[in-house]
Amino acid sequence: MRLLVVEDEETVATPLITGLRQRGHETVGVSTGSRALQTHHEADLVLLDLELQDMDGLEVCRIIRATGETPIIAFTERSTESDRVLGLQAGSDDCLGKPYGFRELIARIEAVMRRARRQTAEEDLVRGPLHIRPAAREVRLDDVLIDTTRKEFDLLHRLAREPGVVVSRQQLMSEIWGDPMPQTASTKISRTIDTHVSTLRNKLGSSEWIRTVRGVGFCLGSGEDVRV
Repeated sequence: MRLLVVEDEETVATPLITGLRQRGHETVGVSTGSRALQTHHEADLVLLDLELQDMDGLEVCRIIRATGETPIIAFTERSTESDRVLGLQAGSDDCLGKPYGFRELIARIEAVMRRARRQTAEEDLVRGPLHIRPAAREVRLDDVLIDTTRKEFDLLHRLAREPGVVVSRQQLMSEIWGDPMPQTASTKISRTIDTHVSTLRNKLGSSEWIRTVRGVGFCLGSGEDVRV
């Protein structure tokens, strides 16, 4: 697997790159956000430090996500819940606080790549006029293409796999963002799901496509019940 490490601290980057190469990964390191934007399309996964000298790491993350589907694992030295939420909202597939354990990082890489491979192998889903194609990461409603971000697609696809079944916030945070959310999690973490749900409802033209079950989670309308 080809990995791109974006890290401007040499004392962090060197052992990380060495360890990843020892694991058999083809690994390239860059120290600036601008260089990351030039080379990310060549990688299967990007490991991105959000505290860069030349650019805002969150902006780098947003640009990479806007221009492709390459999975991203972000790192932040300010490892509070709100900082990790910002990384997830910027488009990363996972976000770790520094310092992190190498074994944990390897496990996170494997989990992110499993999700990416599983989605590309899954069959199309048709829910009434809603058509979801995982291989192309494409959503169509009444044969009209709906533009979605990576996380919006993942969220809609997860709900569409079991229409009418309520999926909890904790489960969505774990499956889509790879970040188990405790029952007592702050509203800031919960808000990232609400933001994506709200945006999807606007894009689909109706709040009936994704229904809120108060105090539990969300479910997808069955298609027959939805009026757009």
